[in-house]
Amino acid sequence: MKKLKVILQLFSLVLLLIPVKAGAVDLPGSQDYPLLRRFAGSEIVGYHVKRFDEYELQTSTFNSYNLETKKREYASPPLKPEGKLTRIWYEAAGDVGSLEVYRNYLNELRSKGFVILYDSKIDKTASGWNNYLAPFGSMDLQTNRSNYIFFAAEKTGICVASAKMNRPEGNIYVHVTVVEWGKSDTVYKAKRGAYIALDIIETQSMAQKMVTVTADQMSKSLTATGKVSLYGIYFDTNKWEIKPASRPALQEIAKLVKEHPALKLHVVGHTDNVGGYEFNMGLSKRRADAVVALLVKEYGVPATRLTANGLAYLAPIAPNTSDAGREKNRRVELVPR
Repeated sequence: MKKLKVILQLFSLVLLLIPVKAGAVDLPGSQDYPLLRRFAGSEIVGYHVKRFDEYELQTSTFNSYNLETKKREYASPPLKPEGKLTRIWYEAAGDVGSLEVYRNYLNELRSKGFVILYDSKIDKTASGWNNYLAPFGSMDLQTNRSNYIFFAAEKTGICVASAKMNRPEGNIYVHVTVVEWGKSDTVYKAKRGAYIALDIIETQSMAQKMVTVTADQMSKSLTATGKVSLYGIYFDTNKWEIKPASRPALQEIAKLVKEHPALKLHVVGHTDNVGGYEFNMGLSKRRADAVVALLVKEYGVPATRLTANGLAYLAPIAPNTSDAGREKNRRVELVPR
């Protein structure tokens, strides 16, 4: 009898997740993620898809939010899957609590074959969620609610989970955040009820689309514009170790220097504006230092002909207000000395 009661309780929770609410007024252009049903009665109020991105997936207790790097810090380093990112915000208005919604989503994930990597409700050290939701305020997504609707919600109602599904064609990672509003608020355009944020990352290999700039093209650019902008030198986010895929670009820089014996260059690192000024200034300089060091050590370029500099985000070539603009601003430039 007790077993039957438990089964009925689980069944009732699953029923609260439906494919699409009849007559739902979703944000134009938005849609549910195909594998996951929405909570009954909820509507999409935020939506964003990025073809390729790196994501920091929580697997341990949240400790603090670093205002300098604009990143969350955890008890253990987060996973960093890369791939297509889909971000969906739902509004479940009415007599709905965050825990009820949260339990439904965890059951939905398990029923679809996901393994739960982190569950804040069983994390005994998960307390003091100060600033946990701060990044929500600056997210690049389309929404008809305030971007701070998660950050300004009742802190005691926050529920967080991470999950993973293994697939031959690429793993799927899901991060679920549920918050609660005890009453409506016109400032944040919030309704009484619960709000759900789903981040879905589908891992995949990035299509290599960057064409290597040849030494001859670099020479012509230096003559015509006084600089060369290079996007074929790769670093991980907030790191300065050069990735192996950068080899073709480095080979062409070395060739350029050897073909022009009198040429001396400034190697200048540039970043976007994510993170503080001091952090990005240091990051851009360390990246330029890494390029110079590798050209000298592995490609035989004389150290006297290269000088490393960093300009952080002080010389953008596109607005830093979008992903596309920030991507253009992250580069290494060569400038004649």
